[in-house]
Amino acid sequence: MLGAMPAKPNSLKSLSDLKQVQRSLAEQREREAASAAAEALARKQRLAEQDLFARAIGATQPLRKAAAVPLAPEPPPPIPVQQQLDDRRVLKESLSDEFDVGTLLDADDEMSFRRPGIGVEVTRKLRAGEWSIQRQLDLHGLRTDEAREALGAFIREAWKQGLRCVRVVHGKGLGSPGRQPVLKAKVQRWLIQKNETLAFVQAKPAEGGAGALLVLLAPARR
Repeated sequence: MLGAMPAKPNSLKSLSDLKQVQRSLAEQREREAASAAAEALARKQRLAEQDLFARAIGATQPLRKAAAVPLAPEPPPPIPVQQQLDDRRVLKESLSDEFDVGTLLDADDEMSFRRPGIGVEVTRKLRAGEWSIQRQLDLHGLRTDEAREALGAFIREAWKQGLRCVRVVHGKGLGSPGRQPVLKAKVQRWLIQKNETLAFVQAKPAEGGAGALLVLLAPARR
């Protein structure tokens, strides 16, 4: 009679695989349980924080509409129309064509002027070119009213900017009726009436000669 047959190797292998599967399932269950516990703890902490914030700020009500503050656009700066009109009126009133230069003019044969209290040395240096010309105004082609206004504004702005020596070109009158300079005498009268003018001399030939004046302005007040 034959003895019992030994177990087949395949049976042993199947048993080993089964145990391995069981271990894997147990480990997976442990990981899932740990993950669930961690999520539960995090959720509990969030709820606790929300509850703490709600208790800190008290009861709240939702806004009925979005909060908004209407901002009006910044208005443009006003245009100083009246000031401009006043400036023009003052210029026309202060620079007269009928001004008697004989009351103030201290002119010599070379067409120079110096205000009382200004020494002859000043006009000599001005004529010699010791003052640098810092700006120029050309009145060619302007009517009398336009030239008066342009000259008044030019002298005022040059003085405000601290300029000391400027040139005013009035022309020699070669294109005028009778070839007589129309603006030459008027420009002299207007300059004498401007308090900013200390002195003026006829320009050198290379700088305009009889058609231009070099004007020395008073120091600007600071």
